[in-house]
This record gives sequence, C-alpha cells and structure tokens, in this order.
Amino acid sequence: MKILFIIQGEGRGHLTQALSLRRKLADEGHQVVGVLVGKSPARHLPDFFSDKINAPIYTFESPNFLPSAKNKQVNLGRSVAYNLCRLHKYVTSISYINRMIKETQADVVVNFYELLTGLTYLFCRPRAIMVCIAHQYLFLHPDYTFPKLNSVSLASLKFFTRITAIGSTKKLALSFRKMREVPTKRIIVVPPLLRKEVLEMKPVRGDYLHGYLLNSGFSEEIRMWHNTHPSVNLHIFWDKKNVRQEVKVDNHLSFHQLNDTLFVHYMAGAKAFATTAGFESVCEAMYLGKPVLMVPTHIEQACNAYDASLSGAGAVAGRFDLDALLELSETHQPNISFNHWVKQADWLILREFRPDLLMEEHPTTFWHRLMVGWIYKLGKSLPI
Repeated sequence: MKILFIIQGEGRGHLTQALSLRRKLADEGHQVVGVLVGKSPARHLPDFFSDKINAPIYTFESPNFLPSAKNKQVNLGRSVAYNLCRLHKYVTSISYINRMIKETQADVVVNFYELLTGLTYLFCRPRAIMVCIAHQYLFLHPDYTFPKLNSVSLASLKFFTRITAIGSTKKLALSFRKMREVPTKRIIVVPPLLRKEVLEMKPVRGDYLHGYLLNSGFSEEIRMWHNTHPSVNLHIFWDKKNVRQEVKVDNHLSFHQLNDTLFVHYMAGAKAFATTAGFESVCEAMYLGKPVLMVPTHIEQACNAYDASLSGAGAVAGRFDLDALLELSETHQPNISFNHWVKQADWLILREFRPDLLMEEHPTTFWHRLMVGWIYKLGKSLPI
C-alpha cells in the first residue's frame, strides 16, 4: 500500500514514532510516499528526522502551544490569541493537506495527532483511509485514569483529541501497559513505538544525569541546580535555535541539540533521566531501566506524567528538582512487564495495517455525517 504520514511536529515524540513505524511498514512491503509535518515558526525540524525518514518531507503551518515569556510553561491565553490570528494560514494548510493526499495517491493516511488532518477529513473528505496513532488517544478510553485537573481543561483536551481523529478508521492508542480494546470507539491499545536503536541498546548505570527540555527556558533551573552541585555530571538535550550542537558550560554540564543517536546513547548510560514528560522519551527511559523525573509543561504532559507514574516510571514534580531524582535513582525498581509489552509492538501494530481489515472498516458517508453532527453538539456542550 501507499502510505502518507501526517505528523504533529511539536517536540520529538511523534517524529521518532514515525521513524519507527516507517521502518516496520517498509519491512512489510508498504511504501511511505511522503511525510507532512505540521510545525510553527518557533520550532525547527530536527536534522535526525530529515536524515532518517527516507521519504519526501513537506511542512505546513499548524496550531501550536506557545511557551511563556521565560520559555517554560505553556501560555494558554497567548497560544489561543496567536492561533486565532493565524486561522487563514491553517485554512491554507487544510487545502494543502488535501491536495497532497491526492497527489501522492496514498491508500492510507497515518495521522500522528495532527489537528489539521482531522479537519481536512471533516471539510474535504479525502478518499484515503485514515489511521490515527498517538498516546493521546488513550484519553478517550473509558478505563483511562486522569490526574486531578481542571474539568474544563480535561473536556477541552478530549474534544481536541476527537477532532484530530475525525474520519479515521481506527485509533491506535500507544500505552504504557495493556488495556482492553473499545470497538464502539474504534480504539485499539498498542505498545509504544520504540525505535530499533533503543530496543538493541544495552543499558549500564553511569555517573551522570540525562535530560530533555521541550522548552529551553528550563535550562536556567538546570544551571541553578548545577551551581550548587558542580561535581554532578549532566547531559541535557534541548531544542534551542541558533546555538551550537553542544553548549559546554563546564566539564560537568553540557547542553546538546536534539540528535536521536546521541540521545539514546546518553540515555543508555545514565544514572537517571529528567524530562518535560513527553510520552516517547519516558518510554525509552523505562525500557532502559532508568528512573524518571517528569516536569509537565501543559495538560497533555501532566496526563502523560501521571499515567507513567502509575506504571512505575518515576516521580512527577513542578520543577527540575534533581535532588529528588538522585534519591529516586537509589531506590528505583524497573518495570520488567513494560519491556515484555514493548516487544509485542510489531505484530500488534502491523496487524492493524492489513489491507483487508482496513478496507472493511473504512468509514461510510453516513458515519461522516454522524461524526460532523456529534462534533458540533459536543462543541456546544463544552463548559467554556
């Protein structure tokens, strides 16, 4: 089959998942005919993704959260205002996505949680079958447990997630653990999409702490902690524009630009891992037996962190308290059942791309009309 990827390009998680899935699909004889990446002017596409995806890459402008003035937590009000001002660009992006689906002659579109893909299927109704895949589709699972957060924010998050999946044949929900399928909601729970490089890595316990910052403003917290603990080795990855590949503060603290091979290398040899709670990096740490300190920057990551803590990944915090991470590294017990779950990913995910099953489950015109009406009613019922 000809398959087109459409990826929400915020952070590294969806990008590395796409790298892993492309390899699995290629091994089965499928062809990834193109990769569309939704991004904002504030982010750049990491070189590791461009170098390894082995398919034509096209970018389009997509809605994104904006960080606060200090580049740490998400500024929700600023994000809403920013995206409203750019609605005309997103309309253009929807038209572009629809055109690219036709031009690539894709049989299947794989949507990695890109909002505009769902809107494209709502307004343009492409003929290609759509399969959605992301951890966020667990938010729609009736057995998923949310942390205690604002009810309006949670309702909005689930509404957003449903919009990304309009017109989809199925939603593959990446999960830290096995959960039941929900046929009525077309939700199929599958293991994380870890890359071959992670699965083949042999972990050792090193003498340094490893980290990943979605928003580079957190680097000030790292520097402050380092000033009071100058002898602890730190290797921190970030996505900061216009800086060198490695910013070496001193012999014990280095900030690295995103590089998938180097990232996994440092993960495998770390004592412990600190992160802004993205699903993919937490999974990599769990698989390699590293305790994790998770510092969420927005509601999605807060849900990720809580869910990961239920599976024994580590601790959730409001700031990068690396003292707590060092303490955790002395008592942490890896979740062995997680590794067994991950190793089932190939057959559990690839079976969902069997052409005969996809064709049988392709949504009908009636289903599309029903979905449009349901989304409209749900939007009106949100307590906003």
